[in-house]
Amino acid sequence: MSDFIVHGIPGSPYVRAALLGLEEKAADYRLVAIRFGEQKSPEHLARHPFGRMPVLDHGDFRLYETQAILRYLDRVLPQPSLTPSDPKAAARMDQLAGITDWYVFRDASMEITFQRLVAPRYGLPVDEARIASAVPRAEICLAEVSRLLSTQRFMAGDRITIADLMLAPHLVLFADAPEGRPILARHPNLKDWVARMNERPSMVNTTRDRLVAALAA
Repeated sequence: MSDFIVHGIPGSPYVRAALLGLEEKAADYRLVAIRFGEQKSPEHLARHPFGRMPVLDHGDFRLYETQAILRYLDRVLPQPSLTPSDPKAAARMDQLAGITDWYVFRDASMEITFQRLVAPRYGLPVDEARIASAVPRAEICLAEVSRLLSTQRFMAGDRITIADLMLAPHLVLFADAPEGRPILARHPNLKDWVARMNERPSMVNTTRDRLVAALAA
């Protein structure tokens, strides 16, 4: 029996972020898949009253909100640490996690990635005007993330932190959108960071295709 259970849709960037935390900790876990649209079902609303994801179960303890989940995992599974000991690096991690939630998710993931990649998968209409209006805001997001990354290997320094785990699932998907590729190309440091993240076993093990295949096995 897995110590940790994650409820969510395979491929969701926030679900993937929680799984990345578990993978980086080499923790035993199980993904309970939710189908697209079922996040508003009474069953899932009993887990998460706002109908979002992921939800983490750890024994009789239930937790939602991805940042809270990752911070909890970092406390109950302290090695390897995903939080810098240096106060400035920890503050930068917190800042970038907030940027992910408030700006990257809103302006890049929801307005471009979802419209361009997710909506067609589920037979939903694509709003081209919505995509076009979001491009300038997404450019601001990536420019600022690139500036904060600077010449560092990871978002808050020389080792991976919660900021990287929050941001990577969004930008990896964004890089697959036709609007995302040229924006990312204008920031070589960020493009290299995406490639570096994609090489990590945690990322390899949590792709949508890998998760769906594992669930079907």
